[in-house]
Amino acid sequence: MSRLYDSIEPNVIDDEMLQKAVEEQGPQEEAGLLAKKEASISKMSWRYNILKIDNLWQFKNLTKLQLDNNIIEKIEALDTLVHLVWLDLSFNNIEVIEGLDALVKLQDLSLYNNRISKIENLDTLQELQVFSIGNNNIQTLENVIYLRQFQNLRTLNLTGNPVCENEVYSAFIAAYLPDLVYLDFRLVDDNSREMALIKYQYAIEEMRHGETLAMAKQQVLDAQQKQVEYHKRAYVEYLNGSFLFDSMFADDPEAAKLLYLPGVSLLDSDFTYKSKFVAICENLFEYGLKQYEKREAEVALFYECLNEALEDNHQQCSKILRDFEEKNHGVHKGPRVRDGERKIKLAEYNYEITKLSDVLMTEEMLLVDQLELSLPPFVQTLDSRKGLLKGIPVLCFLTFSPTMAQCRDLENQHHEKLLEISVNTLEKIVKSEFDEEMPDDVRMLFVDKDTIVNAVNASHDIHLLKIDNREDEIITKANGWASTLVENVHKTEIQRNRSRVLEINQYVDHLRSELDNMDILET
Repeated sequence: MSRLYDSIEPNVIDDEMLQKAVEEQGPQEEAGLLAKKEASISKMSWRYNILKIDNLWQFKNLTKLQLDNNIIEKIEALDTLVHLVWLDLSFNNIEVIEGLDALVKLQDLSLYNNRISKIENLDTLQELQVFSIGNNNIQTLENVIYLRQFQNLRTLNLTGNPVCENEVYSAFIAAYLPDLVYLDFRLVDDNSREMALIKYQYAIEEMRHGETLAMAKQQVLDAQQKQVEYHKRAYVEYLNGSFLFDSMFADDPEAAKLLYLPGVSLLDSDFTYKSKFVAICENLFEYGLKQYEKREAEVALFYECLNEALEDNHQQCSKILRDFEEKNHGVHKGPRVRDGERKIKLAEYNYEITKLSDVLMTEEMLLVDQLELSLPPFVQTLDSRKGLLKGIPVLCFLTFSPTMAQCRDLENQHHEKLLEISVNTLEKIVKSEFDEEMPDDVRMLFVDKDTIVNAVNASHDIHLLKIDNREDEIITKANGWASTLVENVHKTEIQRNRSRVLEINQYVDHLRSELDNMDILET
């Protein structure tokens, strides 16, 4: 059924609407203030004649969202709601299922009463348990097979779609979605399911075979992708083979032409150039992986030492606080009389508070100094690999230049031989001593010496540029990683220090407040 809003102006979710929703649906009083500040209430509902979803980025902790009975035409702007488990978009004007990829925790999805004609684009929603898409325009039973991939799906509502008019609808769904418990608000009984499975036995077996093959293929692809991601973290992706060498020639328009020159094919007849080039790349690949593992281990060791220092400081400060509390236990108790002894005790307590503050701040300053002594060498290791933390090297930096220089040397040698063959060929053509067939575009390179030399040099430049770019990419990524790592270490330490100083001040302020109250009582 469609809904008319002829007399109401369409809206976009804006700040005023969000504020109103938080005030109406969020917790009240102090908890309400926190909700407004953090924008993290668990459920929000809007029925404001909304046309477009927007401005929800601030509600990143939202778990339930209800946008039913609006005029929304497109699912969008939900990417930040990664904690959403329940989403109601029923009674809208949505035509395409989209924009849900980031909602990987979603368990309950309602798209009831929209204009959707195809079930699609739900692949990432593997936690889906309840799916309502009734009163839409789903036409074919085959489209419902798409839902087989959702192993947690137990409740499905398709009622009101054209597909439901098919006489085998219920049996088909029961057979192809064997884990389904409820279909169109009714329990799928075991007898019906068993009969359906028998009816579609052969088709399902064939489908399962195809699914098994597809799954095996996908597992291989996933493993390969996982491996590539690991190689990327070591900055050596696609160096374990001829990828770099092949790319040099693939992007070189002159290379194919120069292959027609007599003797060029003999330059690499035994694959000397290519095999040596690939061997260098593979050595670089293995070196990079070893350095990555070493680097990760040393960074982990750095953080282990760092955490040990923090824990030692924590234990020391805890002991200081325990000693203070034991020494001053009962100071605020006792007879409330105006005698000199009582005033002396309060003065001593005030002195102890000041002393405690000084000791705790001193411990914090010592810790900061200790970490500062560790951090500069840590930064230094990014260039020199000489930094130490408690005598332990903390970082092994990658150095690729010597290996890439070998690639450049090989390319230079190949270029010199190719240039020599090209000039010799030109001389034979000028003397009419060259009688081998040659394509017209290749023969055009031998108009004069400058033309052929320029062509060979252009080819050479492309190859060198490929090598240089790959080297720059490695170094840039390594430096970027190093800078980010150091920045995070500094940032975390600054935040920890500020938090610790604030904690000490708050505790000391609390003690002084108690002391002030005791003074008032005494007077």
